[in-house]
Amino acid sequence: MTLQTEAEAAFDPNADRLREECGVFGIFGHADAAALTALGLHALQHRGQEAAGIVTFDGKRFHSERRLGLVGDAFSEVSVIEKLKGKQAIGHVRYSTTGETILRNVQPLFAELHGGGFAVAHNGNLTNGLTLRRNLVRDGAIYQSTSDTEVLLQLVARSRKPRFIERFVEAIRQIEGAYAFVGMTNKKLIGARDPLGIRPLVLGELDGCPILTSETCALDIIGAKFVREIENGEVVVISESGIESHKPFPPMAERPCIFEYIYFARPDSIVKGRSIYERRKQMGAQLAAEAPANADVIVPVPDSGVPAALGFAQASGIPFELGIIRNHYVGRTFIEPTQKVRELGVRLKHSANRSVVEGKSIVLVDDSIVRGTTSLKIVKMMREAGAREVHFRISSPPITHPDYYGIDTPDREKLLAATHSLEEMRQFVGADSLAFLSVDGLYRAMGHAGRDPVRPQFTDHCFTGDYPTSLTDVIGESAKQQISLLAEAG
Repeated sequence: MTLQTEAEAAFDPNADRLREECGVFGIFGHADAAALTALGLHALQHRGQEAAGIVTFDGKRFHSERRLGLVGDAFSEVSVIEKLKGKQAIGHVRYSTTGETILRNVQPLFAELHGGGFAVAHNGNLTNGLTLRRNLVRDGAIYQSTSDTEVLLQLVARSRKPRFIERFVEAIRQIEGAYAFVGMTNKKLIGARDPLGIRPLVLGELDGCPILTSETCALDIIGAKFVREIENGEVVVISESGIESHKPFPPMAERPCIFEYIYFARPDSIVKGRSIYERRKQMGAQLAAEAPANADVIVPVPDSGVPAALGFAQASGIPFELGIIRNHYVGRTFIEPTQKVRELGVRLKHSANRSVVEGKSIVLVDDSIVRGTTSLKIVKMMREAGAREVHFRISSPPITHPDYYGIDTPDREKLLAATHSLEEMRQFVGADSLAFLSVDGLYRAMGHAGRDPVRPQFTDHCFTGDYPTSLTDVIGESAKQQISLLAEAG
């Protein structure tokens, strides 16, 4: 997890948001494999903005390009793509939830194993990754990164099974947590999804060539066809012989991450047959039914609150207006030393549209409150722009528990809803009223009658504290383990 000083967190306009996880992409057998992978990663940029990488195979050698920064900065030049030769490629965009943002952690990771090379990219987080790492190091393993993904490479390397897919399956059977893996060998493209299907992975096709990726929007950008979702607990092996499906785990009911629908997936993606955009509008409509407000205008907190605000406006009959304008060209490197300038940080990202809010009673709609610091600043900004009343509506339930499956959330004591009552939260952000979507309301917006407490339909621990897997590293000796002795300069 990337560390920030308190001063940086106070200034950084992204510090009070849930951090996206990662995005993966792989294609098999296409002459433009590297270029198509770069385009696919562009479409997945919202899932991680700290680093990007591509590994290709040309029939003889693997080629790797891994860089810090955005996809467009790393892979926009023809000369870079031309170096990535071959008809097989996998790629990754990263936001670090385990391990620092340094070049040795940028994926895809690669290892030369008995029988050939193996590259792997991972979306998610292993909840026993530190425990496995400690045991492997004790047995002589040499680690080159601080990413939990390297555990998979080490486990595959140690397997004595005769076939690679058997070694891969033996490795993932030892892993706990959430994952969507895309891997590549000399002859195969491999995809795997955790037994509960917490992290997403889909199968597509372009010009007869199979594709594995995190979201359907990555297929759309290259004109590929969606084939199906990889099932929870499924391993797919793509080769010249076709596509094989393996089911190495006992059957389990799927529990995908509910935050894919609330926040992470791009609005134009389809997840499990559901339009992300339409689901978010339904969350807003359900919120309007549960927590109506007597107001003049509905104002989204851009961009995350826009679909829910549209749904709220349509359900309530109150006009929707862009009362906040977002600046899309904000970086994270401008850190001024003075507190006064830091306090203005939110204005780098959001500006009040005074003509919309002045003299009005407004309903601000956002998808979540994490620490509450950004919400406080936005409410203050609306009042300074002349809003008569500011009512805050959140299109998800209160976040009361941290995540351990690939979402970078603060510790529980830093989550506003975990330490404050609803009234205390209202006072903290400075709103005239504050309301959240209920847990059952969220499930109704997803098309269910409510949450099934015996067999929950989604992974929703951030709201309920119901973690669906073991949390070995959180409660074991590895929880306090220092990952690496090497601190890199820069």
